Amino acid sequence: MNNINKKVLFCATVDYHIKAFHLPYLMWFKEKGWEVHVVASGNGDLPFVDKHYKTQIMRSPYNKKNINALREMKNLIEENKYSIIHCHTPMGSVLARLAARRSRSNGTKVIYTAHGFHFYKGASIFNWMMFYPIEKFLSRFTDHLITINTEDYNLAQKKRFNVKKINKINGVGIDLEKYKPVDVTTKNIIRKKNDLNESDFILFFAGEFSYRKNQKLLIEAVNIISKNIPRMKLLLAGEGGNKEHCIKITENLRLGAIVEFLGFREDINELIQASDIVVSSSRQEGLPVNILEGMACGKPCVVTDVRGNNDLVLNEGNGFLFSLDSPEAMAKHILNLYENRELASKLGLKSLEMVQPYSIQNVISHMEDIYLPYMK
Repeated sequence: MNNINKKVLFCATVDYHIKAFHLPYLMWFKEKGWEVHVVASGNGDLPFVDKHYKTQIMRSPYNKKNINALREMKNLIEENKYSIIHCHTPMGSVLARLAARRSRSNGTKVIYTAHGFHFYKGASIFNWMMFYPIEKFLSRFTDHLITINTEDYNLAQKKRFNVKKINKINGVGIDLEKYKPVDVTTKNIIRKKNDLNESDFILFFAGEFSYRKNQKLLIEAVNIISKNIPRMKLLLAGEGGNKEHCIKITENLRLGAIVEFLGFREDINELIQASDIVVSSSRQEGLPVNILEGMACGKPCVVTDVRGNNDLVLNEGNGFLFSLDSPEAMAKHILNLYENRELASKLGLKSLEMVQPYSIQNVISHMEDIYLPYMK
């Protein structure tokens, strides 16, 4: 395979998305001898990248700055004559596919990974009216659509998206060397380092504080069973616009000794290893990395029954699913696992078994099968 002067472009709204989820694929292209470019907002340090175009892409489709971003992207795509463009995130993918229309007629292949369509079962009418027509229209400018959950894959097939190929892969991949179970001694060492007691019953959730992640539900569920579990802790890692609101709710319910706001953390693996249950209150997911990380650490999961979550959690298999906006149901499942540690251990072992196909090695192998036909 002659890769001299072959170039690939990765596109996303913000460079943090590339750094968080796609570095293994940048490295893979570099190892194949390709020149790797990225277009995304931000000033982050991206390894394995030859050129980082810091085009200001705005998340809102109504922001006029995206007109300039589209113009910049069109120029750089036509100038660099990419063999492959792989786009991610809603606005990043919209702009990239529009900008690459002329280049596709000259042989450029455009791959789009949908990390969770904004139109889905239970989504608002507005989301369907706004985002579905856009995605259906842009499918004609897409050579390969990659979905990461069953609902999105089936929808794209059923609605006959005008794309040449559609695949479903197992997300972005999990590092099973970093996220793995630990013994009780190590678990307690991590707890001590984080000022947590050996006898604490710890629930963990990592995610941006937002309407979508819905941490308010977690706090309400904890409030219901706070008197039934004497040494319970809810650890919430992350930042975001809804954080202050959640802190206020915690204060009003007098749960300050139970709910801990950890902020941005780089030791998520250790926090999961120190915990007893991984929980999720999300209203919407693509294929949640936080749940995969919990499964890889051998934890039972108590999560909302929404797209993405229910791809990973088998009810009474490796955890429990409960109806969205039902803190009572969530509280019941948490209490059940607190009172039945043998069940919790059994579900955790099943999580560890079920997560294996989602390893980074398996996902890279699947992506190789997608990339290679376009690299000739």
